[in-house]
Amino acid sequence: MRRIKLVLAYDGTNYCGWQFQSNGVTIEQVLNEALTALLGEPVAVLGASRTDSGVHALGNVAVFDTESRMAADKICLALNQRLPDDIRALSSEEVAPDWHPRKQNSVKTYEYRILNRKVSIPTQRLYAYFCYFPLDVEKMRLAAEYLVGEHDFRSFCSPRGQSEETVRTVYSLDICREGDMIVIRVSGNGFLYNMVRIMAGTLMKIGMGVYPPEHIEEILDARDRKAAGPTAPAKGLTLMEIRYEKELRERISACSRDWSYELIQREIPFKKKAYLIIERCEERDFDRLLMRVTHQAMRNGAREVFVSDRSSGIMEGKSYGYYVFHHDYDIIRMAKTADASSAPYVPGNVLFEKLTEEEIPLYCGLVNRVFCDVPGSASLVPEQVESWMREKGRTLLLLRLKNETAGFLDFSVGEEEAEIHYVGILPDFRRKGAGGEALRYVESAAAAQDVRRVSLLAASTNLPAGKLYERAGFQAEETVSRWYKTTWD
Repeated sequence: MRRIKLVLAYDGTNYCGWQFQSNGVTIEQVLNEALTALLGEPVAVLGASRTDSGVHALGNVAVFDTESRMAADKICLALNQRLPDDIRALSSEEVAPDWHPRKQNSVKTYEYRILNRKVSIPTQRLYAYFCYFPLDVEKMRLAAEYLVGEHDFRSFCSPRGQSEETVRTVYSLDICREGDMIVIRVSGNGFLYNMVRIMAGTLMKIGMGVYPPEHIEEILDARDRKAAGPTAPAKGLTLMEIRYEKELRERISACSRDWSYELIQREIPFKKKAYLIIERCEERDFDRLLMRVTHQAMRNGAREVFVSDRSSGIMEGKSYGYYVFHHDYDIIRMAKTADASSAPYVPGNVLFEKLTEEEIPLYCGLVNRVFCDVPGSASLVPEQVESWMREKGRTLLLLRLKNETAGFLDFSVGEEEAEIHYVGILPDFRRKGAGGEALRYVESAAAAQDVRRVSLLAASTNLPAGKLYERAGFQAEETVSRWYKTTWD
């Protein structure tokens, strides 16, 4: 059995939308019938976007399974011979058997076209909404800015199609005028039922002067369909393209009036770990945010998700949909007041060498190797190290012991405090005093600038490091963050 992916274009005027219905002909029905006749076997397509009646497409995506041995790239050509003139397969290719067009990370782009003039033009009647009232495009653009980002779009969703989860991310929303034609182009990670058409209807009301641009904020806050403008007619809407992610994004961040968080995914491909840091979240949104983002990480391949909840909303052992979180470890700030008599540092067995640009990959490899098994540790990438090297006052060093690379040290000295960011010793060089020498090196560097306080962060579960710091005189001061973990069976 093979799975074939189709990219489709169609004029939706004569169809009752994408999805099969008993009361009219649909795009899905026509495709199933044509493919069944072509391949000589029952075929049922799975569509990426179930467009409404009258909506057009230039880049919808569908897949189907077949036993046919016909070359994948030739299927679209043969299929077009059996399709009506208002439906075309633009391309066809074989994909993985489990590839699903609605379960992949993607960016969908729609355009809504408005013919804005005193008299309509017959040749545009099927592909644009005619509006004779003059629209202020600049006001519409100002309003569109409030819709960009991650929001709860419940106000922009028709109730009968309302999903349980109404949070979506709009990546861009551009509005331009080309003569008498106004084009609203919006891209996002997904759209609710009638969402784009309600956005278009609301923006037109703003263009007419019914609402000021900033009224969009009130509409979003209301989370009520009645607060938004009308649903614009279907004929002005076209699905332009669906672009699928080829590589997993390392970081996903969102900041709105209601929440702020960051999802770190760069360890998913090789460690199956993801990290969610919730900076703040309104109480009414917390459970949904935790479930939604955790599920996204799991769907992207994570088997463990660590959560640092700085909004203090998470409850250990509570069921958040499919997930239950348990306290895993704390990040503790430890500090000491350096003894002036300890400076200057007298070199011992360890040689401290400043990191060069050529050694950045080596440095990353050392850090990732040392912290690989430390709970909650995140992997280091060269781009991060490069940015740290450019920071004023930040020092990155390689530790050499008997002409061999033994570990690494990363610290900075401020006006009142020296902070150790990373210190690590490779397994073969532990218990030989290298860790203690690294701590004394920082203490000496701080004292040389008349700075006596030295601090660092330590995981509560990293017991060997904790004992080293305590022997060096560091004491626990505060819990900086608490980390919870859930796993996927």
